[in-house]
Amino acid sequence: MKKVLLAVFMIVACNSLFAQAKNPVSWTYRAVKKGSGMYELVMTATVEKPWHIYSQNTGSGGPVPTNFTFRTNPLLVFQGKAKETGKLVKVYDNNFKTNVLYYSDKVVFTQTVKLKGNAKTNVSGTVEYMVCDDEQCLPPTKKSFDISLQ
Repeated sequence: MKKVLLAVFMIVACNSLFAQAKNPVSWTYRAVKKGSGMYELVMTATVEKPWHIYSQNTGSGGPVPTNFTFRTNPLLVFQGKAKETGKLVKVYDNNFKTNVLYYSDKVVFTQTVKLKGNAKTNVSGTVEYMVCDDEQCLPPTKKSFDISLQ
């Protein structure tokens, strides 16, 4: 009986370990004041090896590109699209049958915003992204963020 209980316990323990979702990307967020009412939102993705995260500019027909959605804030004006900084890789992906753009290790997204007036506020929203390695892709993930402008 003890052996049966031990076997059942081991099976349940192993299944719970494998059932935990992989999360190979960690995010940090900060605001850098650039001048009177001007800020850069700096959103950094650190990606575990051997995973990679896709560029905002990966075309249609491939993996889900990284996408930032900012909540409406009447105190802010967004200037352009978030810029990417990192070691960009462009490669033809046989699984998606298209060219893809991705970053390994780390990528920094920078969004410029202008604050209307002299108020303190936050920038909040979500980032949606997808990661793959050479063998598998994880489903697209959405994470919320909140960045204080001071």
